[in-house]
Amino acid sequence: MTRLYRSLSLLTPALLMGSLLSATLTSAGEITVYTALESDQLAAYSAKIREDYPDLKIKWVRDSTGIITARLLAEQKNPKADVVAGLAVTSLMLLDQRNMLHPYAPVGVEKLNKQFVSPKKVPTWTGMDAWESALCVNSIELKKRKLPVPQTWADLTKPIYKGLIVMPNPASSGTGYLDVSAWLQLFGQQKAWTYMDALHKNISQYTHSGSKPCQMAAQGEAVIGISFGYRAAQLKQRGAPLEIVFPKEGLGWEMEASAIVKGTKNLADAQKFINWTVSKKANEAYAKNFAVVAYPNVAKPMPFRPAQINQMMIKNNFEWAAKNRDGILKEWTKRYDGKTEKK
Repeated sequence: MTRLYRSLSLLTPALLMGSLLSATLTSAGEITVYTALESDQLAAYSAKIREDYPDLKIKWVRDSTGIITARLLAEQKNPKADVVAGLAVTSLMLLDQRNMLHPYAPVGVEKLNKQFVSPKKVPTWTGMDAWESALCVNSIELKKRKLPVPQTWADLTKPIYKGLIVMPNPASSGTGYLDVSAWLQLFGQQKAWTYMDALHKNISQYTHSGSKPCQMAAQGEAVIGISFGYRAAQLKQRGAPLEIVFPKEGLGWEMEASAIVKGTKNLADAQKFINWTVSKKANEAYAKNFAVVAYPNVAKPMPFRPAQINQMMIKNNFEWAAKNRDGILKEWTKRYDGKTEKK
């Protein structure tokens, strides 16, 4: 285990309307949960939550990691969310640094892998699962061009792939940020920015979603999509002509985690929700999507993922990634934002 969808300017009307899903979760109250979970995951988890907490109502507000993070920061003095669920742990660490999370040790937290629990005496966040980077390669389009399947991060900088690659914008997407922060840790600062300069020459577009590059590759709108394993495997299972590649240098990864927002007026209900997120039942639901989850001995081998995928994941310094997030995104935006898709 040791190796294991934006800045404030992007707070659009679409976000403010939200991708709202209502679900009923032993309280007659309602909590607002901000999340970056994929929509299909959210529907499945909501159904499981209802089984245990049928009276608690949840208003879900869903968007990509960068937008949710920016919204929480904008609302710091007047919080609208009660809970954050399924957000990148580096974003939660950023919020924690600003004293925006309510300490709480959920029931059963001691059963989780310690790496998935805030190191504070009373935890301020708890992990759910880990998602890893992957390349989605359209085998039909690649064959038409008589090109080899890339096997490494370095391969993506070869001139033969010019204009064929799509990647998530790290300021919008948690997947994009996990890649950039992983390259910085893998290659070192100077070499990593040199690498991204070379990669940028081959990028046709930066998207605002971590799933979109893989979806574009599956539909033939792109040849290579830098995305993540869950979406790649799901699309391949549905019959998409994808070759899934896990670059040999090592995989960037992030932890999805949950926390109570400091200042919530619905603390008791928020605590019930967090209790569910750390339960074995919840982790069994996560394990249908992810090869690594917080609860030991629950995750099972996943289709189209390497059996020992946790060993391919880099030794990730989340505290460093959270502390340096603003500076990294500022530099990335200055260099590469011109190819980002329009909202």
